[in-house]
Amino acid sequence: MVTVTVFGEVEVEVEVDGFGALMNCEDIMAGRNRMPRQLDSYRGSRDGPRPMMHRGPGPFPPHPAALEEELEFQRRDIQKILADNAHVVDENVILQREITEVKEEIHRLGQVIPKLHGEKDAQARELIDRGLKLEAELHATEPLRAEVLRLKSEADKLSSLRQDLSAQVQTLTKDITRLKSENQQLSSVRSDIDAMHKELVEARRVFEYEKKANAEQLEQKLSMEKNLVSMAREIEKLRGEQLSGDRRSRGIGSGSYGMLSGSPERRYSGGAYGDVYGAGGWGPYDNHGPSRR
Repeated sequence: MVTVTVFGEVEVEVEVDGFGALMNCEDIMAGRNRMPRQLDSYRGSRDGPRPMMHRGPGPFPPHPAALEEELEFQRRDIQKILADNAHVVDENVILQREITEVKEEIHRLGQVIPKLHGEKDAQARELIDRGLKLEAELHATEPLRAEVLRLKSEADKLSSLRQDLSAQVQTLTKDITRLKSENQQLSSVRSDIDAMHKELVEARRVFEYEKKANAEQLEQKLSMEKNLVSMAREIEKLRGEQLSGDRRSRGIGSGSYGMLSGSPERRYSGGAYGDVYGAGGWGPYDNHGPSRR
């Protein structure tokens, strides 16, 4: 139902739908004995200010042009209302479709929501089971945690020991470097020691050679001394025999015979040949051999 105002005074209820109006405005206006409004000018707009009505002593019939203009305005209003009504009807149809779709969606969601609730409950139960399982595993890993802490403490101890060993290695490295430098300094001393060792070996060889030569010379000296003593004895014996023969032949007295008949060892023991063979000049070989160190 739409309420329409005619001439600013008459209100008419009109039922409209999407197919047109169900009333005739001209018949309604003809059945009325009321005075229509008088228009001062036909150039004004319908939406402008309404003109003042002049009431005379008696009713005046409305001007046909004014009635046509008013009816034209009313037709335009009705067409506008019908267009708005059609638009509203279209929107209503669209809303009905959307409502139907929403109802279908709600119905579908009503079917899906229990499934989602079931899945959610299943997931919740699964998460609870996992939580309980993890809690049990956590309780089971308590000994492992203690073992890990112990291993961590041992690792810390080993790390400190490693640092100590690293410091010791650095100290030993410094000592080795110092010893290497000292060895380089001692290389010249070692070469000198090697040279002295060679000289000592050579001196020992010469000493052994001289010692052997001196021993041979001592043996030769002793042999020569023995030969000289035996020769002196033979000579004295021969002299004694010669003197005995001369004494017997010449009749020499006992005095001279006593001088010549001495012991040959006494006469040749001291140094009869000392000056000739150098019996007193053997030095360290006088005691039948070289001196022992």
